[in-house]
Amino acid sequence: MKLGFIIYGSLDTLSGGYLYDRKLVENLRAQGDTVEIISLPWRNYAAHLTDNFTFRLPPGLDLLIQDELNHPSLIAANGNKPCPVVSLVHHLRASEQHPAWQNWLYRIVEKRYLQSVDGFIFNSQTTRGVVNELIENSKPSVVAYPPTDRFGLGVTESEIRERAGAEKLRILFLGNVIERKGLHTLLEALQNLQAGNISLDVVGSLKTDPPYATMAQRYAVERCPSGAVTFHGALDDAALAEKLKAAHVLVVTSSYEGFGIVYLEGMGFGLPAIGTTAGAAPELIEDGRTGYLIEPDDARALAAKLLSLASNRKTLIELSINAVQRYRQQPGWEQTCLEIRAFLQKMQNLNTSDRARPS
Repeated sequence: MKLGFIIYGSLDTLSGGYLYDRKLVENLRAQGDTVEIISLPWRNYAAHLTDNFTFRLPPGLDLLIQDELNHPSLIAANGNKPCPVVSLVHHLRASEQHPAWQNWLYRIVEKRYLQSVDGFIFNSQTTRGVVNELIENSKPSVVAYPPTDRFGLGVTESEIRERAGAEKLRILFLGNVIERKGLHTLLEALQNLQAGNISLDVVGSLKTDPPYATMAQRYAVERCPSGAVTFHGALDDAALAEKLKAAHVLVVTSSYEGFGIVYLEGMGFGLPAIGTTAGAAPELIEDGRTGYLIEPDDARALAAKLLSLASNRKTLIELSINAVQRYRQQPGWEQTCLEIRAFLQKMQNLNTSDRARPS
């Protein structure tokens, strides 16, 4: 197949969504498909809407994949499609926490965009449900869960037990330092924990939302136990694997996640995950078995869970072993991409049949 793939910016951008996109492109090319990356520049939402006056879909493709993140730029272009268009939906912008008037606008724009495509790739049942509810969807689709095997299985059970004996509870936050990821909730929770018993490593880009990152760093210095919090910025895979192997628990209390690859990647290293009840995290985290689920912004509940793990290492070990078992249930990248490729071939065949049918 000759495919196009529309994204904002670079395919090498560090985030779970871009990792999914990148791996999909790599695997499609490995299967012999041609994949042309069509990159639109990162700008603000209003500027992206102006793309509708100028941007047109490229000709000569069998099928076009669009990362749904690009939705504000593509509504007009999708009105004149030279080939079938499949939207890869990680999560909707309207599912995030914004002022009511902004989410009202986002819902209108996203609904128009979602109605303009021919089919969907969803990263979770949660994402499919949200889209179906918004547009009463009956279009072809596939749910292809993001795999988490880029690191493999990071620890053994004996290493988990040995690691749990450390005096400090080592907490890892992994994600771009933006408000939606909920680092502020974790920092607020740390205020109530004893300095000698905890440490927090924050791994993720500080450049995505500089004002928020600056606020978080200032908060850590002024309000959290002295020396307890370390900001590392973005790390390469080798350095990140070392942080995952050294930690005891992963905490990413996002206000919304369409899936949350990071939770399962942490589980591969035996890290119980603490997320929130918003979005798809409950599809991955079994509360009390592989981690914990709290309400968004509930710093008090988060502090209680962390204190429990710090004081009860038997529970920590049990959750860690369960987390590894959950990780092993997840499909690998090859399996997921084969499912997507089969769906894309089906979409191409449907289009060919439609063109061959007499008018």
